[in-house]
Amino acid sequence: MCNLYRMTSGNAEIANLFGQPVVSGANFPAEVYPGYSGLVVEGDSVRTMSWGFPLVLKSKKTGAPLKPKPVNNTREDKLHTAFWRDSFAKRRCLIPVTAWAEAEGAKGRMTRTWYSLPEQDVFAVAGVWRRTTEWGDAYSMIMVDGCEMMGDVHDRMPTILAREDWSRWTDGPPEEAFTLCQVWEGPLAVDRTPEPWFNASARTASDARPTLL
Repeated sequence: MCNLYRMTSGNAEIANLFGQPVVSGANFPAEVYPGYSGLVVEGDSVRTMSWGFPLVLKSKKTGAPLKPKPVNNTREDKLHTAFWRDSFAKRRCLIPVTAWAEAEGAKGRMTRTWYSLPEQDVFAVAGVWRRTTEWGDAYSMIMVDGCEMMGDVHDRMPTILAREDWSRWTDGPPEEAFTLCQVWEGPLAVDRTPEPWFNASARTASDARPTLL
């Protein structure tokens, strides 16, 4: 599952790539964690949303609602379940990504390994979105089985969409869109860094307590 990704391209570049204007004031960090604002291509614009659908659980002790947890990843085999069904049928989107990170190494000493597409500054990942009372508009990434190049690090990865499939994902019928939830067969650029997975200077995936459904 993906709990950290980069989006470092500028608004003008994204608008040119996706053929849609970026909404004025669409601010987002270069590194996006669950609960952060990220850039999303939806309808006829490119705008920011909160990464992760809110999941509200209740305290086992008091029965009172707990702070919502961001469900930032969506398994492709769960898209037809109640939590995701309406969004998948009616509100599919594209998520611009420069690279995504996975934790690699022994527990307590994990480092960040980044994956991207060779010679591409940005690519599109399949997503769904919906309006929420907790965080406004929110989105989630569609996850499929990990490809061979990342099999030694994680068994799941984002659904990367080829450019010719972008409109099929956003505008096609759900049955056609579902066929695009495939393991990426192209090459990946892999960057194994010494950077610790947990970054105390930023709210990380561990802080946000992300969930995958």
